[in-house]
Amino acid sequence: MINNKKFGLSLSGGGYRATAYHIGTLRKLKELELLDKVDVISSNSGGSITGATYTLHYEDYDTFEKIILSGVKRSVIKFVLTSCRILVPLIGMLGLLIASVWLLFKGLALYGLMGILGFILLLLFFQFKLFPLSYLNEKAYNKFFIKKATLSSISPDIEIVINSTNLETGRLFVFSRTSMGDSKYTYDQELPKINYETKNFPLARAVAASTAVPGVFTPVKIPKQYYEDPKNYKIVKPRLVDGGVYDNQGLHKLTQTSSKYGCFYIIVSDAGNEMPFKNKYWNSFALLFRTSNVFMNRIKNLQMIHQLFQPSASQEHEVAYQSLGWDFDESIPVFIDGLKQGHIKKEVWKLHGILASDIELKKWEVIEQKLKDSIDYTAIIKQLQSKSKLEIARNVSTNLVPLNDDQIEALISQASIMTEIQTKLYCPSFFA
Repeated sequence: MINNKKFGLSLSGGGYRATAYHIGTLRKLKELELLDKVDVISSNSGGSITGATYTLHYEDYDTFEKIILSGVKRSVIKFVLTSCRILVPLIGMLGLLIASVWLLFKGLALYGLMGILGFILLLLFFQFKLFPLSYLNEKAYNKFFIKKATLSSISPDIEIVINSTNLETGRLFVFSRTSMGDSKYTYDQELPKINYETKNFPLARAVAASTAVPGVFTPVKIPKQYYEDPKNYKIVKPRLVDGGVYDNQGLHKLTQTSSKYGCFYIIVSDAGNEMPFKNKYWNSFALLFRTSNVFMNRIKNLQMIHQLFQPSASQEHEVAYQSLGWDFDESIPVFIDGLKQGHIKKEVWKLHGILASDIELKKWEVIEQKLKDSIDYTAIIKQLQSKSKLEIARNVSTNLVPLNDDQIEALISQASIMTEIQTKLYCPSFFA
């Protein structure tokens, strides 16, 4: 806690790009002596890899970093696609298709058509059983990061909420050390209260659910053995996909003041970049992926607007929001724009030494200098990496293929400097 108020950290999704980017955020918070004061980590997708691994090694930060930096150099995609569990049914399906086409050209059209029909029906009704991609994803996470830990293995000294999207209810399904579930299962009067047993639940499965990108990985199920009341298994059957479908920043739970995860101070580490300009879609999969990105980007923008660009009197939290897609030299101008529009809390700008008369008389140059002096801008800017390295970071894609040292270094560097300037600007009480 800070000033007797809960302090939360949200780690966004974004594949390995996010996993590495958030290392820069955690490293900087550790340097600023703030990391040990974090009460809650809320994570999504690639951020869940970082968050889960950190909470397993809460008392040994160096080991945590070593595991992450080694893991992001290994390919989850290769691990999954070269598994016998994928190759055997894939070869069988291709064999069926080839044999069916061969029969068509051999004058046995009926048998050929039956074979093709069988191929289509197998894909339509048994695709997830034939190709259990999320199950293999879970195995990869266990091998690279989690080492077969369970939810109960998480450190009791810090709360983590790993977010996934429940297709059954259209809400978040969350995992933590002592609980997991969906708010609808808890509060819907038409349903019995659904509770789950977390002690032996695989942590890697929670992370796999959080990273199960629709259209790429299969939805994750909760087996009957994890229901406290086995009869409820027939009543609700969550189907879990990437938490980013509902809330890619992991911000939702932290801003719910009535929730046990709710916090007053919040730092958002967003590994998202600006959506690239794109006008060509060669197939339905590319179209679906682009549409999903549009939805997620829209949710992100709405959350950011709600938390950062609302009248200061109505703000319930103090939020420091930093993003891979933001330029360092825009941080102070954006803060001053917030002052002009009344979006910055009085408690915040006063800690920077800004006077009400400075704002009333529109002394923006004076205010800019006060902000720079307050946050030690000269020292921060010395850490700034070159534009070419920043481009390396921004060009990293949001998948689970290996990263090289230059990409990792560029991502960490950008997250580190953005975390420092945004935290010092929007949460000055941390340093008062």
